[in-house]
Amino acid sequence: MCCDLKRRFLLLYATQKGQAKAIAEEICLQAGTHGFEADMHCLSEMDKYNLETEKDPVVIVISTTGTGDPPDTARKFVKKIRDKTLPPDHLAHLQYGLLGLGDSEYTFFCNGGKTVDRLLQELGAQHFYDTGLADDCVGLELVVDPWIDGLWLALEEVFLLQKEKEGMSNDVIADPHVGHEMNLSSKIQNLNLGDEGVRNSDGPSHKLLDINVVASTTDTEPSLVHSVPPISQSALNIPALPPEYIEVQFQDTHGENPHPSSLVSEGTTFEVPVTKASRLTREDAVKTALLLELDIANTAFDYQPGDAFCVICPNNVSEVEELLRILGLSERGENFVCIKVKQDTKKKGATRPQHIPERCTLKFILTWCLELRAIPKKAFLRALVECTSNAGEKRRLQELCSKQGASDYTHFIRESNVCLLDLLHAFPSCKPSLNLLIEHLPKLQARSYSVSSSNLYQPGKLCFVFNIVEYPACPTRPILRKGVCTGWLAELVAPLLHTNKDTLDMKSYPTEKISIFSRPNNTFHLPSDPSVPFVMVGPGTGIAPFIGFLQHRQKLREEHTDWEFGETWLFFGCRHQDRDYLFKDELRCFLENGTLTHLKVCFSRDSSMGEVAQPKYVQDVIRLCAKEVARVLLKESGYFYVCGDKKHMADDVL
Repeated sequence: MCCDLKRRFLLLYATQKGQAKAIAEEICLQAGTHGFEADMHCLSEMDKYNLETEKDPVVIVISTTGTGDPPDTARKFVKKIRDKTLPPDHLAHLQYGLLGLGDSEYTFFCNGGKTVDRLLQELGAQHFYDTGLADDCVGLELVVDPWIDGLWLALEEVFLLQKEKEGMSNDVIADPHVGHEMNLSSKIQNLNLGDEGVRNSDGPSHKLLDINVVASTTDTEPSLVHSVPPISQSALNIPALPPEYIEVQFQDTHGENPHPSSLVSEGTTFEVPVTKASRLTREDAVKTALLLELDIANTAFDYQPGDAFCVICPNNVSEVEELLRILGLSERGENFVCIKVKQDTKKKGATRPQHIPERCTLKFILTWCLELRAIPKKAFLRALVECTSNAGEKRRLQELCSKQGASDYTHFIRESNVCLLDLLHAFPSCKPSLNLLIEHLPKLQARSYSVSSSNLYQPGKLCFVFNIVEYPACPTRPILRKGVCTGWLAELVAPLLHTNKDTLDMKSYPTEKISIFSRPNNTFHLPSDPSVPFVMVGPGTGIAPFIGFLQHRQKLREEHTDWEFGETWLFFGCRHQDRDYLFKDELRCFLENGTLTHLKVCFSRDSSMGEVAQPKYVQDVIRLCAKEVARVLLKESGYFYVCGDKKHMADDVL
């Protein structure tokens, strides 16, 4: 390539939890090895780029949050390009490629990326590369890796055409990886994201390892730590080693840590007491559901039924201690640390992680700042290879982050919910540095829950319901593990649960407090017109927001006897009528006083006593009520709400 020919492209990302940023950083890292220069910015940094005057190709990586919304960091950008006063050729000069991230367990899959894609098209912008939509449900890497691989050929085509337009077609391109394919634009337009030829193509950004390791004859089945042919005997394409960029300095042990709520940038946080906790399921139920009541009377926290809110939670104490032990830092947990960017780092645009305070202890960082349970990305596995001394363990980690090991990564890492601690136990010779963990572990996210109450019905109270999430023991995890937040909450309120309700003296127990912040929902609310009928489908804990709906409706009926109210339907299902029928008594009361017009229930694990088989799932009951549901929706313009398991139930209901 002519050294004076600058092949720059603008790389923009918008992220909610850090995934889109990590992928953008990987693109930025690979760009240099392909002879390109990536000018990387967050979409929110609108003072650092200008699409209206941009002449170079643009690459956008954007995730989806909430109910199909663009990330918070993309809100201003989306608002700007959504301006109806802009002419349809406003961005006609722009060439771009877009990679959207999403989760098909949610209805509006990749809607953040799809929204930006559509708005750019409406303003005349043109694709130079087909849009990729990656699914976190099955593994982002299944689309992300081949999309990035194909990006370089697409960019080559853009710059080749650009040169021809500028009359520079006589320049010689000396990049050996750019052959006769460069001028085949059809290869760009018809890129198949599932094409194995693309996915496994050798590129300068991938190190080729030709290590012939024969699997032990005793290990005929692959596992997290063992591989079998053909991968155990294959040459491997592994990612480029991400450059280190964090420097950690230990300081004294004096001072105070900041309050965890100071880590939240999404809005105002409120520290509120837990005033009540009750178990909604019987001891022998498959899942344990808890109801917690929070006192928000002395705060400015406000909500509507149907809203969600977030709980700021810590990592498990024993897991933090175990990690410190493995790292050999048990004695330094209470030391304050200073985190800086290495002066000689090769990472472009490296900055100190904003989710870690400038001054806090090591234990605070591991407890409140880093997602210890995060499923390790391939870039993290690649970095861990360099920290592993045992040759067999090193090879297996290389396989798991390689292109050839994609299916092993999906099965043994992703689908098995393997986290850092699991890896360190499975690969005992792996001794990562503290800076490596800070570089690769994402921010510990607050957990979101649906409100299960009405402020009108219970002034000053906020209730929510959750199942205690459990990950059973398996070959890669010898002990049962509970969800980060649900396990912590269950432990926090255990004294309230184990005390006789009739003799409970709240003053005899310390009032536990949790920090929360609002996450309003713009769509999941009651109809503004009370005369409009609505249907609610909420099996299991999916019933939670509908209890708030019904409480609110009951109070409105009491206060406005002259109003006209539309009929209400609730479809509820659970495993056993006598074990996990949530809010059974409350629903009966709503039915008796007319707040709830129709209650339809089903129990999937109870055996049918009659001659006719009873419906097992909510979708079966809806089918039996087809005419009534159709009438409510089609003739009376009713509302239809679904809450619960997206993976199975919601699609079947749809």
